[in-house]
Amino acid sequence: MVKTEEECQAMIHKSFRTPMVRFLRERLEKAGCPVAANFFKAVTCNDKVAGNYIRGEGVKVCSNYIRIQDEVNQVVIHELIHAFDHCHVANLDWSNCAHIACSEIRASHLSGDCHYKRELLRGFMKLRGHEQECVRRRVLKSLSSHPNCFGHAAKDSMEAVWDICYNDTQPFDRAP
Repeated sequence: MVKTEEECQAMIHKSFRTPMVRFLRERLEKAGCPVAANFFKAVTCNDKVAGNYIRGEGVKVCSNYIRIQDEVNQVVIHELIHAFDHCHVANLDWSNCAHIACSEIRASHLSGDCHYKRELLRGFMKLRGHEQECVRRRVLKSLSSHPNCFGHAAKDSMEAVWDICYNDTQPFDRAP
């Protein structure tokens, strides 16, 4: 059942109690970029996405594509990794496809988006090597919606930064 913006906003606030969200918010604060509760907003989205990070505005969670608390938690975690990248990486250019690809690789890899249980629920049954395949699939899907990443630019950009960005686990000691 799709949630109203009010229900989704309550779910966002509930996500603040999860260990991963608390950890990321603490790391953002330590990096000099604190995120208050009003940094997160439930909205109705036209594009079929679960949420997004908009520099200078914060995290939007799409109430019309959210059904359960776990989905809200995942969106908040994924978008907080983008917020961390924006805060932590000098000269990050959100119009540069390679920069966007790097942040998408990190967010998909570190957020748990590609945990094998989530993949099984999506209908992807591969048990070995599923995580990197999932990250690549999700990154390409996300990049395809960016005007600066059309055609081969998305895949080429992702491949160019893959090793560095996939292995960059900050603010974690290792991939969770």
